[in-house]
Amino acid sequence: MARLEPGDTAPDFTLEADSGETVTLSDLRGGRVVLYFYPKDATAGCTTQACEYRDSHAGFDAAGARVFGISPDPIASHVKFRAKQELPFTLLSDPGHEVAEAYGVWVQKSMYGKTYMGVERSSFLIGPDGAIEQALYKVKAKGNAAAVLSAITG
Repeated sequence: MARLEPGDTAPDFTLEADSGETVTLSDLRGGRVVLYFYPKDATAGCTTQACEYRDSHAGFDAAGARVFGISPDPIASHVKFRAKQELPFTLLSDPGHEVAEAYGVWVQKSMYGKTYMGVERSSFLIGPDGAIEQALYKVKAKGNAAAVLSAITG
């Protein structure tokens, strides 16, 4: 699977949001967009990552960047997770993992000797023109939001 690089055009998509609306990436042109892919709602690492994005939200807002979390979880799970963690940004559902595949984050993983396909925790900063400004693959949950925010604010 090819990895995206800075300068590549971000693959467009339309996904269902936790609000029940749909979000189309190309409709967001003109402003910066942060996409962070995570494996599963309400797990320890994913909660840490989401809460760091929550706690940094004012900084992303001030920089004019919209944040979206994407996982294969269904909308009902996203709604519950977002409410419990008081997340001020939108969660998108990618149940068929087409978007994860387009971004090169649907990968073979292994746990306890078993291999399976899943989301590799990754984040992307997309510029106002729809080009990738930063592609961070296989990131740690802790510190990811800060790394992306520092790329925006310099």
